[in-house]
Parts: sequence; structure tokens; C-alpha cells
Amino acid sequence: MAKKPLSAWPWENLGSFKYVIYGPLAANVMYSWIYEDSYKHPWCVHILIICALRGFMHQLWNSYNNMLFLGNCRIKQQGVEFKQIDNEWDWDNFILLQGLLATMACLMFPSMDDEFPIWNTKGFITLMLLHIMVSEPLYYWMHRFFHGRYLFTHYHSLHHSSSVPHPFTAGHATFLEHLILSMVIGIPIMGSILMGSGSTSMIYGYVLGFDFMRCMGHSNVEVIHGAIFNKLPFLRYLIYTPTYHSLHHSDMGTNFCLFMPLFDAMWNTLNTNSWQLHNKITSNSGENGRVPDFVFLAHILDVMSAMHIAFVNRSFASISFSTRIFLLPFWPATLMILLMMWAWSKTFLLTFYNLRGRLYQTWVVPRFGFQYFLPFAADGINKKIEEAILKADRMGVKVISLAALNKNEALNGGGTLFVNKHPQLKVRVCHGNTLSAAVIVKEIPKDVKEVFLTGSTSKLGRAIALYLCRRHVRVLMLTSSTERFQKIQKEAPTDTQNYLVHVTKYQAAQNCKTWIAGKWITPWEQRWAPSGTHFHQFVVPPILASRRDCTYGDLAAMRLPEDVEGLGSCEYKLERGVVHACHAGGAVHQLEGWTHHEIGPIDVDRIDLVWEAALKHGFRPVFQP
Repeated sequence: MAKKPLSAWPWENLGSFKYVIYGPLAANVMYSWIYEDSYKHPWCVHILIICALRGFMHQLWNSYNNMLFLGNCRIKQQGVEFKQIDNEWDWDNFILLQGLLATMACLMFPSMDDEFPIWNTKGFITLMLLHIMVSEPLYYWMHRFFHGRYLFTHYHSLHHSSSVPHPFTAGHATFLEHLILSMVIGIPIMGSILMGSGSTSMIYGYVLGFDFMRCMGHSNVEVIHGAIFNKLPFLRYLIYTPTYHSLHHSDMGTNFCLFMPLFDAMWNTLNTNSWQLHNKITSNSGENGRVPDFVFLAHILDVMSAMHIAFVNRSFASISFSTRIFLLPFWPATLMILLMMWAWSKTFLLTFYNLRGRLYQTWVVPRFGFQYFLPFAADGINKKIEEAILKADRMGVKVISLAALNKNEALNGGGTLFVNKHPQLKVRVCHGNTLSAAVIVKEIPKDVKEVFLTGSTSKLGRAIALYLCRRHVRVLMLTSSTERFQKIQKEAPTDTQNYLVHVTKYQAAQNCKTWIAGKWITPWEQRWAPSGTHFHQFVVPPILASRRDCTYGDLAAMRLPEDVEGLGSCEYKLERGVVHACHAGGAVHQLEGWTHHEIGPIDVDRIDLVWEAALKHGFRPVFQP
């Protein structure tokens, strides 16, 4: 169906290049700064600053809305999915639009170039009167008209397509709607200025306050406690709440107001459940305390990956991680925050999703990847992991799966330390490595007769070597320890032990085109691989792709079942809907209802069993077997 006039944004096909529209304003500011003694157009500076502050305001609300570890009062329990994030990607179009309209107003009214006083009491009174008497009723009736069949279908339905309210949802609307909203926000400002009572603080305060209220109303977190309205009942008619506006999205015939429910009450469109639902949510009698069935216990890898999370930047958290140059200026501040977390923070909730009525959560141990290799940090890290396991046990979580370094053999024996220390644990501790091994061995083509394996005596390396030798695949096991090699070789069936070959140098694999990296391989060491080699890997962080004539696999991972709900962020280095194999392994453990702990050495006999169980529950390999 063709788009109706004024429904599409004029710059919707420009992508990120739309920000070039700010260019003339920025150029004017730079010219005045360099070539003129004083700014002739001070509001060019103010418009740019206000636009930046508006974006920052929305970002702060996004962060608060996604800080699940705060235990705040969530209104809808669903997660924001990738589809909604993509639809709301250009949520800031309205800031660009209103910046252009403000620039036009400055050109049309030369008096705007005169410096306003910082404060004008009369101006604030005038502005508030115009807001209450003009903007509020104007918005109310325009909003009701947009819920008529024609206008809703062609213009307003876009805004209501977001299933879970979010601060960015406030900006997700058609061009026509934001033109009208610009008029609503512009009337009090221009009215006060034309009456000669404008001030700089009035303009800044009203615009940012307007955005604050819009973000709050579209937040999925209730911020006003019901006790306030119970003590001061008249306030509920003067200020709306996230709960109040969320009812408009679920019952679209009610709660049309801008910020003041008074107008819904006046024109009989106030939802009668508004105060009851608000009290229920803020008194924690809703579903906010739901216990997860499964927890994946992750950790921070490095500073850049710490910025790839939803409460820092929702948009980039929804796509596969890569280092972005424009984030580098934020690196020092992020490092300081992470160092403070090292000193004071506890394990916290990061993300969640739902699968077949079960709640799956990701918790994070506030530790860097490099800390796991510091001898003096081991006890502190194990304490954090132990606390998380005991918390999960108290809550009634069924399975907790340990991510990469949290199950380091040298650190805690792949979780054995905690199970031995707390034999009465009801929560099942799972390293997930059985499925990780399955993903790697199933990825190797059946016609491969020889592989080169680094990290060959690690937990995963041992299992991979023993599994492949049973398939009569020759495994070149790189290790400096003859004793550890021989110990693993003795575990293999007698008739397949000769398929395990001890090597001590990378040169031994110069004719082998299938390399499995379980230990970091430097670019210098990779030079021994013949052209056309494919590098499979289970080393964290992944090895550098330094050879253009070779191919590199991702970390062992699986695609989640298609019926997953509420998933809106990507795990490190993985694409949408894909999780690390140890994550998937723990989820399969929970779905199967297995009652054993999956800790310690990998049971090679269970590799095929766990693989088939994963496929049965809808998990799919990322590779093509």
C-alpha cells in the first residue's frame, strides 16, 4: 500500500547521512567563532545544544529503562524484540525536524537573535498558562482524531506498532504527527516570546521538560509510587504516569491526554483501571518477582564490549559486536565505571527472554576478562560466582550455566568447586561444554581425515580429540606435556589410540587444512597453515583473522528456537538470535529436566545425546553441517 502524504520522513532514505542537515547550523557557529568577535546568531548555538541535550535525555531514559538490575516496577513483562528496535531505529527524527523548525523561526523573527534574559518569571507563568489552556487540549483532541479509522490506519498505527513501551517509542511516529506535536510544543514558547517575556531558561526548561515527560510516559518502568497519589489524590489529574499511558496502548479508546489526565476526566475518556493498575504495579503485587527457570552467568570481556549492552546503547546491542571508532571517546569513562564496579558492584541482571513460557535470564559477574588470569583475583571472582549460584538456589532457579571464563578449569574446575562445597544445591550447575564440543565436532565435514588441535589438553580439547579419534580422524594434538597427552590417549579405545598424535610445533600442521583453535594462535603462528585452511575455534577471545587466503569460524554457538520471545540483544561477536553453545547447553539442560550437575570433565559418550536433545528443542547450528 502506497504511503499517504506526510506519513514518510523526507530524509528516511538518507540513513546516518540525515545528520548532515545540522551542517549549516554547525557551519554558522564555526564561522562566527573563527571570524567574528561575537555571535550574531546566538540561537544557532542554542539550537545545537538543545538538540544534543534532547538526544542525551532520551538516552538516559533508555539506560534507566534497561537497567533490569535495579529491580524497578516493570509494567509489561515482555522484552523489547529486534523488530521493535529496528522500527524505532530513527526515533530521533523529530529532534532533527524541530531543530529545523526552530531555525526557520529564528529567520522569520529576527528579534530571536537578541539575547534573552536568563530568567523571566512572567515568561514562565505565561508559558504554563499557554501549555495548560492551549497545548494540552489541542493535543488531546488531535490525538483523538488520529484514532479515527483513516488517520489511525495511515498515520498513527505506526506509533502503536511498538508492543512494549520504551522511551524511544515516544519519537517513533509519522512525519505528520510530529509536525502537529511541534506545533503543540511551539505554541507556549513562541507565545511567551511574542508577548515579550521570553527567557533562555524558559526555552531550555520547557523543551527538555517536555521530552522528560514524554520519555517517562513511554517508559516501561513505573517511576511514581502509588502512595504519592493516595496521599495527594488531586495530583493524579495533573500528571500522568507510565502505567497510565501504557493503558492507552492496550486500550486505545482511553487515556488520550498529553501529560494531564484532567482532560481525559473532563471528556470522559479516562480508563477506570488506571489508578488500580498503578497501585498494583508500584506495590509489587504484579509479576515483577517472577523467578527465572534458567540463568546464564556471563562476565565482562573488555571495555569496548561493555559498551555493547542494552542500557548503554540499545541499538548497537541489537547487532553483532564490532569495534566502532565513534565509541572510543567514551572508553575512559567506561573504564572508570568498570573499575568502580570491580570495587563495589555485585552480580547483576543484564538481559532476559522467554521460551515456551519459561523465563531465561543473563546475569553478569562484574569482572574483566584479563582479571581471570590474575592469581590474586581468583578468590574474589570465585566468591562472586558462588554468590550468584547460591542466590539462584535460594530463588528456585532450575539451572545456572557458566560462561567461558567463569568455568575456567584452573579457576574452579569447571564449577566442581561450588558443587563440592555445597552438595545440597537444588539448582543444577552446568558448564555447557558438552554442547560446545558437539557444535565443534559436528561442524567438521565428514570427509576430513586430519585436524590440528591447539589447547588439546583442555577440557574441550580433550573431548574433541577423543570424539574425533573414534570417528577415525587423525588428531594432531599440540601440547608440550607428554604426560597429559598420554593420559588422554589412554582414555581412547585401544583400536583408535593411534589416531591421536602428539606434536609440539605448528610446523607439524603445515599440510593440514583443518585447524581447531582451543588456545590463542598468533598471526605469526598462523603462517604455518596452508592456503585454504579453515580455523574452527573455542578460544576466548577469538583469534585474529590475519590470513586472507584462509577462513575463520565463529565461537561455538547455536541459533535459538524460532518461538523465542522478547529477545533484543546479541551476545558477544554473535548475530541476532544466536547464543554461545555453553548458553544453549544450559538451556537444553533445563528443557530436558536433567537432574545432574554438568561439571568437571566432559562425558564424551553424551556429546551425541546432548546434540540430539538440542535439535529436538528447536536449537539449530549456525553452520551448515
